[in-house]
Amino acid sequence: MNEFNKIGILGGGAWGTALAQTCAKAGRDVVIWVREPDVRDNINQAHENKLFLPGFALDPNITATNEFADVIACDAILSVIPAQHTRAVFTQIGRDLPEGKPVLLCSKGIEQETGKLMSDVLAETLPQALPAVLSGPSFAVDVVAGLPAAVTLACNDAVLGRKLMMAIGTPSFRPYLANDLIGAEVGGAVKNVLAIACGIVLGKQLGQSAHAALITRGFAEMVRLGVRLGANPETLRGLCGLGDLVLTCSSATSRNMSCGLALGEGQPLDEILSGRLAVTEGVASAPALVRLAQHHGVDMPITEAVAAIIAGKMGVDAAIHDLLSRPLRTE
Repeated sequence: MNEFNKIGILGGGAWGTALAQTCAKAGRDVVIWVREPDVRDNINQAHENKLFLPGFALDPNITATNEFADVIACDAILSVIPAQHTRAVFTQIGRDLPEGKPVLLCSKGIEQETGKLMSDVLAETLPQALPAVLSGPSFAVDVVAGLPAAVTLACNDAVLGRKLMMAIGTPSFRPYLANDLIGAEVGGAVKNVLAIACGIVLGKQLGQSAHAALITRGFAEMVRLGVRLGANPETLRGLCGLGDLVLTCSSATSRNMSCGLALGEGQPLDEILSGRLAVTEGVASAPALVRLAQHHGVDMPITEAVAAIIAGKMGVDAAIHDLLSRPLRTE
């Protein structure tokens, strides 16, 4: 019997709900913290998250709560709080979290104000926690429906990592163990920004050849930054890097790619975001990644172009022109 029999989840959006479902299917009792009382009541009474993931019947072993204490009391915690709100939530629960509690980071992004990875935020706010990262190609609608998906579970402690894998893994949700937290986080953050760029390419009807080229050159940016920050390039060639990049840049199901599609079609960013319940992480991560790359002397022209478009410093057409006008060079 796995010692992590009760799993707590911070965040009741689509991804948090999907992870709650897969943990329940793995035989765990699940407590999911949600901010909205109506979402709590909906999950507990109707076994559905009608606001963020409608149309899917949730396992009865999932209980929703508005109290952090209910999640803190669980054997392990999955944090699915959006990246820009993670520090505030961790600070709020910091004094109450017991020593040695595993916290599996499942949000993909860079903290905009500091340029820090989520593992850095965790170390600063919850130093007593045991860190791990979950990242990979996995849409919430696929996972909650029980369709096959494979992800990276990165943990410095191999024994803890295997225990977490056994706690959340199912025949259709397959975590693969790694020990490179930085690589897993960089892949998850950069791919969101590149997905916006890919959406712009398709929204501007620049063709599949341009789309493939952008994915490939974007992956090079991801690897350059990851290696400079201490990641293993092999990690980024796996599920949490290349795998997640391919998925997110190839489907309008991705919030980030759909945002790029709308930008490429000429819609203003504020108009695009105003109609969304879920967070489009790449919008906040782009400027943070640019600052981080510049600090470390890493060339990331595609990321810079996306950040300039988001900030209103450059139009889509001008950004595309600048990228296509860069000097020819060796690959």
